[in-house]
Amino acid sequence: MAAAQGAGSSSAGPSGLPGSAPGHSSSSTAVAVWEWQDEFGRWRPYRGNVCSYIEQVFQASQQKGRRLGSGHLSSIPLGPADPALAPYVIDIPSLTQFRQDTGTMRAVRRHLFPGDSAAGQGIVWEWQNDEGGWSPYEMNVCVFLEQARATNHQRVDLRLLGYNYEVDFVAQVQTNKTTRFRRSVQRRLDAPYPAAAAPAPLHAGLACSCQQCWLGGGTGPITTRSRHSLVHSPSSAAAPQGSGRTVSASSSSVGFVPYNKPALSGARSTPRLGAQSTWALPQAGAASTGLPGTNGVSAPNLPVKMPKPSKVTQALAATPTEPEAVVRKYLEEVKGSPADEDCIICMEKLSSPSGYSDASEGSTIKPDTVGHLTGCQHSFHMLCVLAMYSSGNKDGSLQCPSCKTIYGEKTGTQPKGKMEVSTFSQSLPGHKDCGTIQIVYHISRGIQGPEHPNPGMPYTARGFPRYCYLPDNEKGRKVLELLKVAWKRRLIFTVGTSSTTGESNTVVWNEIHHKTELDTNLSGHGYPDPNYLDNVLAELAAQGVTEACLGQ
Repeated sequence: MAAAQGAGSSSAGPSGLPGSAPGHSSSSTAVAVWEWQDEFGRWRPYRGNVCSYIEQVFQASQQKGRRLGSGHLSSIPLGPADPALAPYVIDIPSLTQFRQDTGTMRAVRRHLFPGDSAAGQGIVWEWQNDEGGWSPYEMNVCVFLEQARATNHQRVDLRLLGYNYEVDFVAQVQTNKTTRFRRSVQRRLDAPYPAAAAPAPLHAGLACSCQQCWLGGGTGPITTRSRHSLVHSPSSAAAPQGSGRTVSASSSSVGFVPYNKPALSGARSTPRLGAQSTWALPQAGAASTGLPGTNGVSAPNLPVKMPKPSKVTQALAATPTEPEAVVRKYLEEVKGSPADEDCIICMEKLSSPSGYSDASEGSTIKPDTVGHLTGCQHSFHMLCVLAMYSSGNKDGSLQCPSCKTIYGEKTGTQPKGKMEVSTFSQSLPGHKDCGTIQIVYHISRGIQGPEHPNPGMPYTARGFPRYCYLPDNEKGRKVLELLKVAWKRRLIFTVGTSSTTGESNTVVWNEIHHKTELDTNLSGHGYPDPNYLDNVLAELAAQGVTEACLGQ
């Protein structure tokens, strides 16, 4: 982890470095660096192997789009590059990283750097965070620091890059110029960042928001630190480098995990930090490639060849059924005086007219007609049930508002999409005796139909495809078959408002929980979780999807 020992000039700012003056490199070889923005507004580079995967998929899509004249891809899942990043997907149109199990969204950008820079050599500079792990500087800073080291500077000032810090190469420390608080720094060799075609000027090391760089050399939100102006450079404010950042361990071989995961209480939230990942998830239908993991160790190649995924077709929108016919199908009219109790839909006495008599009208159902459901025997004003049914999906099914018993086949409002299923031999934590089932859901943005909250308006589909996992044992396979039924009935997703981002008119989960992480349960969305299969079976049953459906 030794940082370079500089000799020569005792101290220098950016202007003292050769080639660091405002301008652009003329090098024709470029590398692409993808970065995500943390909660403090700082940009953090993905590891070299992850960037290589993102760039490969991105460039392939660009080439295909130019060749076929078709649209480019809409999202890039990060799980195939690093299993630790399985919950994350980059939404290309919005340049947003989306965490599919929590809905957390972060900005993403793509910048080009000279091939002979720190990025092209795979050199990353890092500072030691409060947890004892190492957090990378944004690549602009890494390039600048490496340039300073190469020109034998002992100290450099990061003021022009928007940081209120000075880095001492000899002492290997970063000092806050306001508080004088010191942190260790290190220089680490990682996988080189991927080559990229560079017809436009490249970044020479300092963050640049000029139009020329923005249109040609970079993709993503413009940084607030400008090479050509010091207006946004905080010369005295201390840039935050506090706690709240997730690190994988204090070992120098372990990288920074670029996402904040909530610290959960209880045994199942205990971080398995620094553990070597054994995952190397292959692309569907292809052998594993053994991609390096984000924890600084290379995951071994797995002798796995995933079969071609099977596809599950979903139901079309439910055909509306005559509401009064549905109510009379499942409710039997009560003869004589009803029981002295309230209708739990309108909260009026059953002996009084329905509270919905002004809002709902039936041709054959009167306001004072009372009926009981044929199975559970719970009683309601039949006009109240009619109003309840008419305000829902109108799919020919009813659900008792008291005990939740479902009558008929309940369907949902899930948009059109595709469900793919495949298996591989590697086991999940807590299920070492079996392989793994992988489910991939594909849904694209579109226009809301009559069954959705705002018919005719567009809806978004963030974070697709979404990858989910089940143990490949008897109970896991049973859950899979029931999830297939739920998918066909359009019950897995719906269109609504995201509870995590607040975005409306977007595709959201529909109360059937899925596991979207492979080898960790830090967020509660992974394994081990001994109660998950039983819990999801109960959630499926609440949607009317039970073992009885499998024989149909």
